[in-house]
Amino acid sequence: MSELQPAAHASRRPLQRMVAQARGWSRFLVMSLLLHVPLFIYPVLRLCDWLELTWWLTLIILIPIASSQVVSRVYLRTRHGVIPKLLRQAADIFLGASPVFLVTLLAFEILVGLALIAPANAAVGVIMVGICAGICGMGAAMFPMVRTIALTSSKLTAPLRIVQISDVHIGLRNRQFLERIVTQVNNLSPDFLCITGDLVDGRGVPERDLRSLKSVAGPVYLSLGNHEKYEDLDSILDRLANLDVTVLRNSDMHFGTEVQVIGIDDMDDAGQVERQLSNIVVDDDAFVVLLYHRPRGLASAAAAGVDLMLSGHTHNGQIVPFNLAVRRAFDMVQGLFEHGETKLYVSQGTGTWGPVMRIGTRSEITLFEIAPAPGGADR
Repeated sequence: MSELQPAAHASRRPLQRMVAQARGWSRFLVMSLLLHVPLFIYPVLRLCDWLELTWWLTLIILIPIASSQVVSRVYLRTRHGVIPKLLRQAADIFLGASPVFLVTLLAFEILVGLALIAPANAAVGVIMVGICAGICGMGAAMFPMVRTIALTSSKLTAPLRIVQISDVHIGLRNRQFLERIVTQVNNLSPDFLCITGDLVDGRGVPERDLRSLKSVAGPVYLSLGNHEKYEDLDSILDRLANLDVTVLRNSDMHFGTEVQVIGIDDMDDAGQVERQLSNIVVDDDAFVVLLYHRPRGLASAAAAGVDLMLSGHTHNGQIVPFNLAVRRAFDMVQGLFEHGETKLYVSQGTGTWGPVMRIGTRSEITLFEIAPAPGGADR
């Protein structure tokens, strides 16, 4: 009987995983439906009430908006063509603008309650603020800024220029967006380009949509994010190989004699960086750059001798107030951090997930200008 017990336990493990996954999806579904009330249902009903629209016209407006995320993320996800794409974009616009509408609506609720403004005028005000915020947010998402970070290292005898892009999400974003990014990158004249995950976000993204990467002036190193693993990963890797992109999967390579670049696959595991670095020989004499999608494992990177760790993933929340939720999940959300001699930079992301919109954040391309520190030439 005792010999059969391990087998019985093993047979129960897949079932336990399935139950845990089902519970996770159930919690996600419940939370998503609960968020629909404040973000979609309440604003539509309140604005229609203030505008004194008829019940049937209210339903005509409410039904497509309230169901837009379910339709977009479930039904339209696998549909291709102009109409499905336009419908997904419309759903994303509703999602991106919804927090602005909600906050503005709550402010106008006070004014209406104090009889300082007529309900119809309040409704027009809410709509105008939402539209203006949406237009500004799309501009912030479509035209990434260049952020320059100046560093020094005693391991270098010559200046080093590294450019980082992250979370481009091609598949949700189009090839013209990537082409503009590559043009910006080349204008910065980097020694090499680092892509810290979520370059591709979509199944069957054609190679032509990524072809501009082949025109990057210098080597391109990429570490995988979570979204590449959600899609047709093997095909994505084949396309990137055809475009001379070096995908570092828990591996490393040298750029010249003074720089080592390490890439680690993204994983929702706090021990991933420590575990994978233990299998890689870190060059103590080189300036070591670690690419890891999510901003975790800085202490482990420092212990291994990494000089600069580059991450993304957080988008800095992308749209206020979602940044508050991101800050609960991550201690380091955006910007430069230090642990001993090791520095971590967390990009806000070059592209966007969901709505092509940023409110309270900016899309960015990051340039690292690393100068030799005094005494570096005497190593």
